[in-house]
Amino acid sequence: MKVALLREGGLALEELPRPTAGPGEIVVRLAACGVCGTDLEKLRGNYRTAGRLGHEPVGVVDEVGEGVRSPKVGERVFVHHHVPCYTCAVCRRGDHTFCASYARTNLDPGGFSEYFRVPEENVRKGAVLPIPPTISWAEGALLEPAACALTALRRVGFTAGDTVFVLGLGPVGLLYARLARALGAGWVGGADLSRARRTAAERGGVETAVDARDAEGVVGAVTGATGGDGVDLAVVATGAPAAVTLGARLPRRGGTLNLFGLPEPGSRLDVDLQQLYLRGLRVIPTYATTEPDVADVRALVTSGRLRLEDLVTHREPLERVAEAFRIASRPEEALKVVVTGPAFDDGA
Repeated sequence: MKVALLREGGLALEELPRPTAGPGEIVVRLAACGVCGTDLEKLRGNYRTAGRLGHEPVGVVDEVGEGVRSPKVGERVFVHHHVPCYTCAVCRRGDHTFCASYARTNLDPGGFSEYFRVPEENVRKGAVLPIPPTISWAEGALLEPAACALTALRRVGFTAGDTVFVLGLGPVGLLYARLARALGAGWVGGADLSRARRTAAERGGVETAVDARDAEGVVGAVTGATGGDGVDLAVVATGAPAAVTLGARLPRRGGTLNLFGLPEPGSRLDVDLQQLYLRGLRVIPTYATTEPDVADVRALVTSGRLRLEDLVTHREPLERVAEAFRIASRPEEALKVVVTGPAFDDGA
């Protein structure tokens, strides 16, 4: 079978034996897997937890191991690559994505593979979710990044009516803004360097999308929309340190700054700490998601409250995975890029 792997020289498309399902495990035939910004950072060597590529896969169950009662062969499924232990002190506090064993669980050999094995622990803990026929493969491949945004919104204490500004309107930033709107945000603004992404944001319900190079324009947009108070929630959906510096100027007194994008290793925070203190800002990093939030996003998509598929601008077969990564790295050329596998034709 074909599989895209991270090698010392970069991205490699190789032939490996098809995995088989052991007790409690399943094997999934790939339909689609989104190219995430963290996949791009792994390729660039900027992600300390770098390892396997592809963590937004959907497909069809091809084989089930001994003892697996659900799912069944032939079912359309989303598969979450990580699961927390749910028993440690971190999990008991509800901080599941920061569980020390969370990243230990993963797909074999990864989401950019014609077939991949799902470990027994993932299957047992509910990380394999059925996808109804009303959700296309392209939408299914966006469930995980949309759920990351939902996990963030819940962690920071978002409530309907809150004002939100998103710095960084890449695929996950666009999903964050769109999800905040679907959950009842009072006003949503955003900023990005890319004109194409700003246009996509406004098409998806963002009231004001500003060129991120114009810092005073960003502050002015927030000031005008909130009567000078600042937003309830400022989201930094990019790893650029300058965006954090700008983002800290946007929340109201007592508001929240959500660090949502992945910074490069060694990045430093350049913020007036006295202003954070005097304004009472909460600075909350959020990371990844869990299967309950994926299930809730699935329900939002099924009900029509959250639209995803129009964010997918490119679909490339696994044989052209290198081209998919090239396109995904060009913000003026693409929004979300999805790599398709052998099960893609089983359902649009």
